[in-house]
Amino acid sequence: MTHTETEITADLVRDLLRDQHPDLADRPVRLGARGWDNQLWRLGDDLAVRLPWATQSADELLLKEHTWLPTLAPRLPLPIPVPQRLGEPSPRFPRPWLITTWVPGDPADQVPSSHPNSATVLAAFLTALHQPAPDQAPASHDRGGPLAAHSHGFAMQLAEATDRGLIPDLPAVRAVWEDAVAAPTWTGPPLWVHGDLHPANVLTTNGTISGVVDFGALFAGDPSIDLAAAWTLLPDETREAFHAAYQPPPDPAILRRARGWAAGRALAGILIGEAGRQGRPGGKPTWGPPAQAALHRLTTTNP
Repeated sequence: MTHTETEITADLVRDLLRDQHPDLADRPVRLGARGWDNQLWRLGDDLAVRLPWATQSADELLLKEHTWLPTLAPRLPLPIPVPQRLGEPSPRFPRPWLITTWVPGDPADQVPSSHPNSATVLAAFLTALHQPAPDQAPASHDRGGPLAAHSHGFAMQLAEATDRGLIPDLPAVRAVWEDAVAAPTWTGPPLWVHGDLHPANVLTTNGTISGVVDFGALFAGDPSIDLAAAWTLLPDETREAFHAAYQPPPDPAILRRARGWAAGRALAGILIGEAGRQGRPGGKPTWGPPAQAALHRLTTTNP
């Protein structure tokens, strides 16, 4: 991850607002979160400024959100950050940036969803999102293609996690992945898919899922990657309720692929969490526990 050479501070955010959106420049500015690709700065009580600070691809992802989220937001039953204005690259900050609505709540990697109704809440959200996308919708060959294309990366991560003593049942993890890779591929129409529903991108309030953020990976394709959330986000014993509430009911093939995506996401979270625990750059210690819990669910319960 290559972070921007420009240091992002509250003063910089205020200067950008004065230059391009002066009617908002007098609002209080305070740091909200430093994400993987972007920093989020709160702007008053109801807005946020989102600035890319990592890979150059973050610019494209922000522009994608600016294009599509205002159209998707009205039909979704949970709050999402809706772009309000676009910040242009300038000498002060040479990258595009967004002003969006602020979505309140706690990231689920810090305050997990613990209430049983989270299953039906998330199912309703994904049912509303997973609708046929227009022809001009963005595609993702990375997250929307066959799982087999990710087998090498999965094997590398699995080997690293095993070497670090982080995988208690290696054969069981391999079995989940191999079954997912062998599942039939998606043959339905391209559906809108969030594409990055890991715990840090889902918000909770009083233990219930209450918002979804970071749609930079949004694409049209196979929804199985989002259905991995049944193992990575939800409380134990609520998976059946989630599958019953999601419409149309997922068939066995999509659930097998979803389990594979969940295993891959869990492995990545375990390694990122371990890096954070050791204080290494890019690590996030809060990602480890939910990822370990997800891997435990995948390897000790029936599909």
